[in-house]
Amino acid sequence: MAGDAEPGRVGLRYLAVAYQVRKVLDGHMVSSGLSLARSKVLGILDREGSLRQTSLAHELGLAQRSVTQAVESLARDGLVERTPDPDDGRAKLVTMTGEGAAALAASTDAGELMLQRIFGSLSQKQLAQLDKLLGVVDSATVAAIVDP
Repeated sequence: MAGDAEPGRVGLRYLAVAYQVRKVLDGHMVSSGLSLARSKVLGILDREGSLRQTSLAHELGLAQRSVTQAVESLARDGLVERTPDPDDGRAKLVTMTGEGAAALAASTDAGELMLQRIFGSLSQKQLAQLDKLLGVVDSATVAAIVDP
């Protein structure tokens, strides 16, 4: 059905499949203790170490208010701690706790298993083709951002 493969329809199908993969992935990660969104916050802290909330918001590409709410929730659960920034007492540094590191590891493992299950259904050739096609779509997306 090559005639059905027009960009708009395929683009919408891609978005629907990406949403479904994300939903399934998030569900399995939540069952291990952390949502995908909370895992992203902890993943950045794991990679970067202690960060100001403003820097964390920048890394995540989110509004400061959204990050403040996420950090407050993670702090209530003992996964991060907030301490005054020694360079600026008005700012807070966010640091992942040992409990946060353990939760991140469990969540990451659950996510990896689900991605293996989903994308492992493809042959090596199909996986390589998909990877190549996603690279083309990614490049076109970057080009559309730069030159709308």
